[in-house]
Amino acid sequence: MCGLTAAAADERRGRGEFIRKRPRAPLAAERQDVRWLQEANLRDTRVSRKRKVKQMSIDLATWAHLERVTWQHVFIAFIVLVVARLVSFALRGLLRRVAESASPHLRLSILRATPIARLLIGVAALIIVLPIFVEPTFPNAVALFASVGLALAFALKDYGSSLVAGLVTVLENAYQPGDWIELGGIYGEVKSIELRTTRIVTADDTEVIVPNSRTWSGRIANATSGHRSLLCVAEFYLHPDHDAMGVRARLAQIAEASSYRKLETAISVIVMEKPWGTEYRLKAYVKESRDQFLFITDLTVRGKEALRVMGIRFAQTPYAATEPG
Repeated sequence: MCGLTAAAADERRGRGEFIRKRPRAPLAAERQDVRWLQEANLRDTRVSRKRKVKQMSIDLATWAHLERVTWQHVFIAFIVLVVARLVSFALRGLLRRVAESASPHLRLSILRATPIARLLIGVAALIIVLPIFVEPTFPNAVALFASVGLALAFALKDYGSSLVAGLVTVLENAYQPGDWIELGGIYGEVKSIELRTTRIVTADDTEVIVPNSRTWSGRIANATSGHRSLLCVAEFYLHPDHDAMGVRARLAQIAEASSYRKLETAISVIVMEKPWGTEYRLKAYVKESRDQFLFITDLTVRGKEALRVMGIRFAQTPYAATEPG
């Protein structure tokens, strides 16, 4: 009985040891995992340090070329820039004299070549000066082009805005060639819509180039909106003591009889009383938008003549002359 009990006790103790030893296996695995992670982190740290040292070596090698730059190199670069500037001024004066003595059809072509020639001189000077300060290697060239590209992107942001505005203008059809618009205080006929600019010809036959970016924040007034006709207004300022009904009817007859008026369009005469007299605004549509100023002139001349025949006096507004300064 005792032997059996001792055997059972040994068996229990064996089981107890086995039970106590099972939890130790995961602990050893965890320690091994921690050790493996520490070694991996150590390897990553060493690789990162090597990369940083290599990058620092590259940077130092890039700037090491500047250590060999002396005041003589700076003086040579200064001389090159000054000579390029003087050559540019001399070439501009020479081309102007040649253009003045050339035939009329060659004059504008010669003058147009002036800024291109000056630009080429400036680029040539930079090509000569840059190798003095920057060693002409592939990494330096890439860094230089990247810097120039970044500077150009920042400097040409307004140019990009104009390109997008031109595209939006074409897609939205806010105005089109042939329309008479007012953009940025400039009134004229749209000659062309380009990607960056809109070309407008004013009534004085002056071509104005307006950047499309001004359409983002500016106000656009379109008088024709794709039509040939537009509304014209002729103004008359009369003495307040007169027959308003007769004047209104006579001005309407003047507009109806004009050869510039578009047929089957309405005519209106607006009357407004002012402290100094009565203002009449004669409104009618012209057949062709390009004849709008001739139409207004015709209405004004013939209207004033008819009013004089009627014995109507024109308004006299007092004004004060101010001395300059």
